[in-house]
Amino acid sequence: MDFLFNLNVQFYLAAYLLGGIPFGLILAKVFAGVNITDSGSGSIGATNVLRVVKETNPRLAKKLGAATLALDALKGILVVLAAKYFELNDSAQWMVAVLAVLGHCFSPYMWFEGGKGVATGMGVMAVMLPIPTVIALIVWGVAAKTIRISSLSSMLGLLALVIASFVLYPAMFHAPVLFIAFILFYKHIPNFIRLFKGEEKRVA
Repeated sequence: MDFLFNLNVQFYLAAYLLGGIPFGLILAKVFAGVNITDSGSGSIGATNVLRVVKETNPRLAKKLGAATLALDALKGILVVLAAKYFELNDSAQWMVAVLAVLGHCFSPYMWFEGGKGVATGMGVMAVMLPIPTVIALIVWGVAAKTIRISSLSSMLGLLALVIASFVLYPAMFHAPVLFIAFILFYKHIPNFIRLFKGEEKRVA
């Protein structure tokens, strides 16, 4: 058990456990009295919070959706910033980033179910790759305004981030970026299936 006293290992555990906190599920249950995993897409992310709570309380839905988005991003931001503060090396920082996203997507508090990982992924990337993340957010924002399909907008933003990381940092070891991108892509497969069937709902 001595490995538990290793600073890197402590950060890895903290990243996974913090990343796994299902803020969307908690906020919707506490403030709206609904279980978002039983409605809509079943996801614990901001989009599903907005979609489900909007059916009964549109004004509250916007507040809870925004709070979910902010908290999901913040848990990724904080744990990576902490890793930087304690001067973990780059490899360890990237492992922290990956585990925070894994925690959100496969939460230990939800029998390893979870959200799509977009907000938490963008949170960790905002610290690790700020310029590509800004580019991704711009692409996401334009797509969200024009296409109004959350999953597709998110994936276009993710694609922009990956491309920007290769263009701006060609010498960087990109495996963690690609792994996070793969996780987010994998979690969106049900959305792609609905999209191809014409069943993916637009965000009003």
